[in-house]
Amino acid sequence: MARKASLSGFPELLPQERMIEQHVIDTLRRSFELHGFASIETRAVETVTQLLRKGEIDKEVYAVSRLQNDDAGKDAALALHFDLTVPFSRYVVENAGHLDFPFRRYQIQKAWRGERPQEGRMREFTQADFDVVGDGELSFKYDVELVLLAAAALSALPIPAFKLRVNNRKLAEGFYRGLGLADTAGVLRSIDKLEKIGAEAVAKLLEDELGATAEQAAAALALAQIRTEDLSFVDQVRALGVHDDLLDEGLAELAEVLGVAMRQAPGTVVADLSIARGLDYYTGTVVETVLLGHESLGSICSGGRYDALARKGNRIFPGVGLSIGVSRLVARILSQEFATASRAVPTVVYIALNSDEAWPQAQELAAGFRERGIATEVAVAAEKYGKQIKFADRRGIPFVWFVAEDGTHQVKDIRSGDQEAADPLNWMPPAADLAVSVVVGSPADR
Repeated sequence: MARKASLSGFPELLPQERMIEQHVIDTLRRSFELHGFASIETRAVETVTQLLRKGEIDKEVYAVSRLQNDDAGKDAALALHFDLTVPFSRYVVENAGHLDFPFRRYQIQKAWRGERPQEGRMREFTQADFDVVGDGELSFKYDVELVLLAAAALSALPIPAFKLRVNNRKLAEGFYRGLGLADTAGVLRSIDKLEKIGAEAVAKLLEDELGATAEQAAAALALAQIRTEDLSFVDQVRALGVHDDLLDEGLAELAEVLGVAMRQAPGTVVADLSIARGLDYYTGTVVETVLLGHESLGSICSGGRYDALARKGNRIFPGVGLSIGVSRLVARILSQEFATASRAVPTVVYIALNSDEAWPQAQELAAGFRERGIATEVAVAAEKYGKQIKFADRRGIPFVWFVAEDGTHQVKDIRSGDQEAADPLNWMPPAADLAVSVVVGSPADR
């Protein structure tokens, strides 16, 4: 991943790197499906109007047009989607008559965003989203379930320890309302900048732009400083002396998330009342996730509850969903060698040739191996055996197969040098060699 890209922000992976990415994707897919989520895919483009519903991010959107556009102006302006949430909200509205609600969906797909490239932030990247959407209403229990699923899915990946930092927008908005700050969305956007610009700068924003008094700004910052791995955050919030019905509702919901997580995913979830998620469509639970020791990477899994993002006439489709930054995680896995592929190619057996005329028979032999699930390649020229072995070794293929002129067969494990007679009709490699595996930990650790 440290190689210089010919087009900044659009990474390309070597085969070994792609194997790590595929392992991450396959692991997430298994986790989602074990929890009953169905896979969908949405188109890569949306209308610009649809995309900009999410907020003022027009400078980050990649517009799409045909070079030979003879019908300019007739079609709606199109752009590549910059995340999977907005396309999903459209998908739900357009396909509501074909979906069973609550609808459980996961989606692993590329997105494009025109921001400044750096590690963990690319212009072309893969996300893994998982949501539950209801028709008219959606139980809060799904908020709890998705936090647990995120913990389970991330725990299955070859990454360091992580923390799911959870807050509740009702708690925060109710607190600000109880303080007398009417523009609760503006306060949330300011608090969302806390880690980037610091408490003093946020206090100044609250006072200068939102008209908060010094006491109100101090109270808002005091709330944002509360962080616990147990339910003690409830008493800490109460001690600040603010009262509001919405605050009470948010406290109860966040306490339920923490209470269940403490039992089922101990040590992975923390109540962090600084988490705001600046996007206005969040209405309840909000989540951000950091790798411990790698906080500079930013959030690797984020999202929350949205009650009105998708609507069709009088029908509203509330949902809760999280997004895992696959490309962000893979970039750090590769750069820190949290995991490596056991070999560079999927091939298990390389069939050497003793003569060029033996190539058709070698292909028949390879077909038999492939029917048994053994990935096989066949040499294309009858070079010296030593050269054919070196070729297989250079590519990381573990076994070389030889067919003697008398029709007998032998197989060589080129890692150990062991060679033995083998029956092509029933020979199988060790289970550990049958597929490429991902080895956790750097080579120096093994």
